[in-house]
Amino acid sequence: MESVLSRYENQITILSDYLEEFPETDEPVWILGRQHHLNTDKSKLLLDISARLWFTYRRKFSPIGGTGPSSDAGWGCMLRCGQMMLAQALICRHLGRDWQWEKHKKQPEEYHRILRCFLDRKDCCYSIHQMAQMGVGEGKSIGEWFGPNTVAQVLKKLALFDEWNSLAVYVSMDNTVVIEDIKKMCWSPPQSSGAAHSSAHLHRSALGRNKNTAGFCTGWKPLLLIIPLRLGINHINPVYIDAFKECFKMPQSLGALGGKPNNAYYFIGFLGNELIYLDPHTTQSFVDSEENGTVDDQSFHCQQAPHRMKIMNLDPSVALGFFCKEECDFDNWCSLVQKEILKQQSLRMFELVQKHPPHWPPFIPPTKPEVTTTGAELIESTDKLFELEEEFEILSV
Repeated sequence: MESVLSRYENQITILSDYLEEFPETDEPVWILGRQHHLNTDKSKLLLDISARLWFTYRRKFSPIGGTGPSSDAGWGCMLRCGQMMLAQALICRHLGRDWQWEKHKKQPEEYHRILRCFLDRKDCCYSIHQMAQMGVGEGKSIGEWFGPNTVAQVLKKLALFDEWNSLAVYVSMDNTVVIEDIKKMCWSPPQSSGAAHSSAHLHRSALGRNKNTAGFCTGWKPLLLIIPLRLGINHINPVYIDAFKECFKMPQSLGALGGKPNNAYYFIGFLGNELIYLDPHTTQSFVDSEENGTVDDQSFHCQQAPHRMKIMNLDPSVALGFFCKEECDFDNWCSLVQKEILKQQSLRMFELVQKHPPHWPPFIPPTKPEVTTTGAELIESTDKLFELEEEFEILSV
C-alpha cells in the first residue's frame, strides 16, 4: 500500500511540476468543454486531465485472431485513440462529464464495466482484437495503421453489438452532418423483444455481455457523433484554426483524433495555439479484470505529463467527436455550431444541414446483423457482415 501511495504522490508531483511550466497567461485552458484558469485552479485542471481514460500500446495479450500479433506497438495508436474517445463518451453517458477519478476512492461498478469493454481480450466488445479484426472489413490488414475515418467506421459497426451502452454512432460523410438522419437514427425503435431474446441467446461473448439490463425500451439513443475532416492538403489551413478550437469549448466535446503521419494522438483541449493531448505511444503489459470484475486501473490513467503541440503542426486529417446523451444536447450542439462555427467562417470546416441531400442514397439506420455464431467468431469474418462501404479514407500526405 505504501508503494502505491508513493507512486500516486510522485504522479501528482510530476504533473504539478509540468503544469508549472505552462506559460504565465490569463488565457483559459479548455478541456473537453470545461474551462480552467492557470492562475487560480491548476489543481482542478490536473484532476480533469488525469480523470480521462488513457489507452496505450499493450504487450503480452492473446494473439489477435489466434495467430496474429500479441502487441499493438508500432501500429495500434489510432485504435487506442479511438478507444479513448469512445471511453469518454461512455463516462459521460454513465457517470457524467464532471465525474472525477480519485485513486483513493472506490469507483462505481459502471466505471469498471466501462473499463472491461476495452480490455485486450477477444471477448471484450471494444478490445484491440475486435477493432483490428473489424478493420479487415474496412480494407485494413491486422497490424496496418488506421486513419481517423477507418477507426470511426469500426466503432460504428462494433457499437451495434453493444446493448448495454446502446449508442447511436453517426459518422458524417462528405463533411456534412444531416440533422434529419441523426434524429431518425437516435429515435429508431429497438428490435422486437423476441428477436432481442434470440440474439442475446446466441451472443455469449463480450459483444453480448453488455446487454441492457434495464430492458429494451423506446427513447432517444445517446449519440456518438464523429466528423472526419481534412483541414488542408499537406498542412492545416490557418482559416480553420479558430473553428477547430471552438469545438473543444462545446459541452458535448469528446475532443479529436489526429496527430502526425502514422502517429496518432487523442486531443482533449487547448491553451492558446497549443493543443493538449494524450499520447498512446507507451507500451505497457496486458491487464485483465479481477475475479470480482474490478480492474486494476492504475495504468489506465495518465501518470505522466500531458503533451502539447503547436496547432499548426497538426496533420490536416482529423476526426472531431461529440456526445449527446439527450435530444436537447444535440439540439444545443446544432445551435452552437450555427452560432460559433458556420456563421463566422467563410471557408467552413463542415456543413450542418436539416434535410437529407436528395442526391445521396437513402439513409437507413444501421442494425445489428443476424448471426448464429458467438461474437468473437463473428468478428473474424467481417466480410459476411457488412458490405465494404464506399467511404473515403483520409490519407496522410
